[in-house]
Amino acid sequence: MTQARITQKGKNALQSGRYGTSQWTLEYVPADGQRADPLMGWAGSSDTRRQLVLKFPTLDAAKAYADGKGLSYTVIPAAERVLKMQTYADNFR
Repeated sequence: MTQARITQKGKNALQSGRYGTSQWTLEYVPADGQRADPLMGWAGSSDTRRQLVLKFPTLDAAKAYADGKGLSYTVIPAAERVLKMQTYADNFR
């Protein structure tokens, strides 16, 4: 049975807002490892599904797609945001 990972995209370190972090992505788990091409030395694989990244608006939509295609999946949620409340005066203590 083909395996997949369903993950929620986290916030990029270079952005301040959380736009686009509510999307869920489904990625196929690679079936075989990469190997070096003898002529050029590039890394390659015969598994073309490793290039696919499917985006879904909700977790339920991603699960429904995986169930419909007969995929076994693992759900990996994004890390919870921890807010550290402090005042500006705390910088000088």
